Amino acid sequence: MTLEELADMLRPGLTRHPLSESLKFDCGEAGAITLDGAEARVADDPADCTIRISDANLEKLLKGKLNPMTAFAMGKIKVSGDVSVAMKLSKLLG
Repeated sequence: MTLEELADMLRPGLTRHPLSESLKFDCGEAGAITLDGAEARVADDPADCTIRISDANLEKLLKGKLNPMTAFAMGKIKVSGDVSVAMKLSKLLG
C-alpha cells in the first residue's frame, strides 16, 4: 500500500476522535504520515510524538494484524516525544 492509502485508513478514526496533539508515523525512506486534529497527510512535519515504523508494519497495524504493544516490545515500533499521544492510537484504530 502507498502512504496515501494508509493515511486514508486513518481518516475515519480521526473524524471520530480528532487529536489535540500531533503525531507522526515515520516510515523511513518511504516517507511519513502526520496526524494533526482530524487531518492525516503524507508529510514529514514536526509532531508532538513520532512513531518510527516500517510502512509494511504500519499497514499490519492499521489492519489489526499487529498488536501495538507487542510491536513496541519487539522493537518494530520506536516512540519518541510525548508517549501519551501514542497511547491515543487505540481510539483511532478501534
